Amino acid sequence: MPRRPPGGGETLTGVIPASTAPAASTRLPAGLPSAAVVDLDAVAANVAELRAVAAGAAVMAVVKADGYGHGMLPVARAALRGGATWLGVAQLGEALALRAAGITAPVLAWLTVPGDRFAAAVAAGVDVGLGAAWTVTEVATAARATGVTARVHVKVDTGLGRGGCRAVDLPDLLADLLRIEAEGLVRVVGIFSHLASSDTPGDPSVAAQVAAFTAAVEVAERAGARLELRHLANSAATLAVPGARFDLVRPGIAVYGLSPMPDLASSADLRLRPAMALLGRVALVKDVPPGQGVSYGLTHVTTTDTTLALIPLGYGDGVPRHAGAAGPVLLGGHRVPVAGSVCMDQVVLDLGGRDGAVRAGDVAVLFGSGRDGEPTAQDWADAAGTISYEIVTRIGTRVPRHHVGSVPSELPGPLPGAVPGPLPGAREAAR
Repeated sequence: MPRRPPGGGETLTGVIPASTAPAASTRLPAGLPSAAVVDLDAVAANVAELRAVAAGAAVMAVVKADGYGHGMLPVARAALRGGATWLGVAQLGEALALRAAGITAPVLAWLTVPGDRFAAAVAAGVDVGLGAAWTVTEVATAARATGVTARVHVKVDTGLGRGGCRAVDLPDLLADLLRIEAEGLVRVVGIFSHLASSDTPGDPSVAAQVAAFTAAVEVAERAGARLELRHLANSAATLAVPGARFDLVRPGIAVYGLSPMPDLASSADLRLRPAMALLGRVALVKDVPPGQGVSYGLTHVTTTDTTLALIPLGYGDGVPRHAGAAGPVLLGGHRVPVAGSVCMDQVVLDLGGRDGAVRAGDVAVLFGSGRDGEPTAQDWADAAGTISYEIVTRIGTRVPRHHVGSVPSELPGPLPGAVPGPLPGAREAAR
């Protein structure tokens, strides 16, 4: 894969020719200070691309954490439109919200605690991931209470050191499950695990975890588990580790068009379309002289006569404070970094000059598709020393999600023609 230069290979400050500057104002509904505009067609297209790359494995679109900040319900429907046949969430409450919205596709939830809403989940036909003895007891109790056979996926820790049972404990856990399966209380339908370093496909831990998972599958099958699904691959493994795909893949960040391995391949390299654009409307424009300090701590000081623009987005909205003086913003054809500190409710841009090109009401793009000079979520991640997952997921509830695209709000089921043929660019990038 081609190596992605830090920051996307562009300088933070530059002028975008007027003819190619994005018409961002057409994407921010009138009167809103800010919005996260989510392109549902991009979500559907990304899932279709992932399904093509997965080469026969089913796709579970992961929509936890409010669809990585994009809006769980609209994103879930868009993912199903794109060819996903499963939805994945962390918590039972998220799965129940999908069911309450009328989404009937298979759903797996894998992060539970004692006393969780197991009975409601089992009654709603939610598959439950488990990897601890106490979970077996709770799921069995829920099945008895509801009269519904619980569908469970056994999670095995193959090296991440996080969720899932240890390999040494797997036989006993399976014995408990298969005993109550004989009573009709549960059905062991799957086994799964999670990779630690799949964003570095050549890391030795990846091959070691694939081998450990294969061994765990063999243990389960020898014990008598009639498995429907074996799943290990996250976004990066879906794209770059064919041996980890098994029966089903669980892409998360790639569903939203962001690269899970930005040092190796950009979204464009992977034929993914970033689905979210974070937009803010200019609240104030003013000219200031040289020597004017800007924002808390006055860490930015103007050096010439210049123009400042105030954008009503800050760390209270999820803009990372660590990206002060570095986070890139596109406004008026200019791509400039935030001037000084990110405040709770606002950031300031030092636009330079007094040409009157920017006025109150104009729209700034903090991040978007990366086309036409737009910064990306990865650019902000680079500026803040974090990952793009955090940038999009942390956008706060004060920022309205404005969903656009042709994906219908309600889906009767998989639609014909949703998944195109294999796209060569994805195949090449995934090698």
